[in-house]
Amino acid sequence: MSSPQQARAQASAITSGKTAPEAEAAPASQLRTLFDRPRLSPGQRRIAQYLIEHITEAAFLSITDLAERVGVSQPSVTRFAAAVGFSGYPALREKLQAIALGTLAGGPVADDESRGNELQAAVDAEIENLENLRRDFADPDEMIELGRKLSESTPLTILGLRISASLAEYFAYAARRIHPDVRLVTRGGSVAYDALLQSREAGGTWVLAFSMPRHAQETLTALRVARSAGLKIALVTDLALGHVADEADVLFSTGTGSRLVFDSYAAPGVIAAALLQAMTDADPERTQARLEEYEQISDQHQFFLRD
Repeated sequence: MSSPQQARAQASAITSGKTAPEAEAAPASQLRTLFDRPRLSPGQRRIAQYLIEHITEAAFLSITDLAERVGVSQPSVTRFAAAVGFSGYPALREKLQAIALGTLAGGPVADDESRGNELQAAVDAEIENLENLRRDFADPDEMIELGRKLSESTPLTILGLRISASLAEYFAYAARRIHPDVRLVTRGGSVAYDALLQSREAGGTWVLAFSMPRHAQETLTALRVARSAGLKIALVTDLALGHVADEADVLFSTGTGSRLVFDSYAAPGVIAAALLQAMTDADPERTQARLEEYEQISDQHQFFLRD
C-alpha cells in the first residue's frame, strides 16, 4: 500500500493545459478539495480515492455497500465522514450526490472547476487559506498582545523542527533585527531540551513554536519540556485540536497548502510576519534604534547589493 505522501504525489501530478476531460476533471477536483486532509489514515485515503474514481456511482451507495466496495468496516466509513468535516455518512453522501448530480447535468460548477490545472488549484487552495486568515485577523487584539509578550521575553526562543524549521528560521532571522536575544532551535532531542532549559534559566518567558504537517513527535516532546521548565508557549500550526495544540498557551491555527506533494505555507508565513509586526509595535523606540544600528553595520560591511 502506498504512503499518504505517495498518494498525494500521484493525485497532484502536473499535467499541461486544463484538467480535461471536463466531465471527469470537475468532480475529481471538487472531491480532492473536500478530502484535502493530510492526516487521513491509509484506510481513509482508500475511501477518498474510491469516491474520487467512482463518484457518479459511489454517491448513491449505502454505508454498507461503500464499506464493502472499498474493503473497510462501516465504522471506518463513519470515521472518514467525520475526518473530512461531516456529522456522519448521511451528510457526506448528500454532498457527494450534489457533486455527482451537478456533473451529470453539466452544471456551472463543473465548468468552473475545469478551467484550471493542478498548479492553479494549488494556488486557489492557498488563496482560500489566506481569505480565512483575513477573517481571523478581523480582531487583532490577540496578535497585538502576543507581540508584546514575545517582545518582552529575553531571551526569546523560536522552535521549529524538521519541515517547520524554515518558518522558524525566517522568523528568527527577522526577529534578531528588533530583539536583543533571539535563540533558534531547529534540532530536536537533548539539543532542544538544553536550549529550552537554558532559555528559561536566562530569564526567558516565551517560546514561539511552529508545527506543520507532518507533525513531529519530537516537537510535542520539546513543547512539554518547555512547559515543564516554566516557559509559556505560542504555537503556529494547522491544527486547532490535538496533542500539539493542547500544549499551547496561545494558538494560531491556519490552513496549509496540501494540493501538491509537499505543503506550501502562505498563511503561516503571513502569521509569522504579522507577529513580527506586532513585536515592532510593542517597543517602537527599541525597534527604531536596533534597525538604524543594523543599517549602519550593513552599509559599512556591504552586506547587500545596491539596487
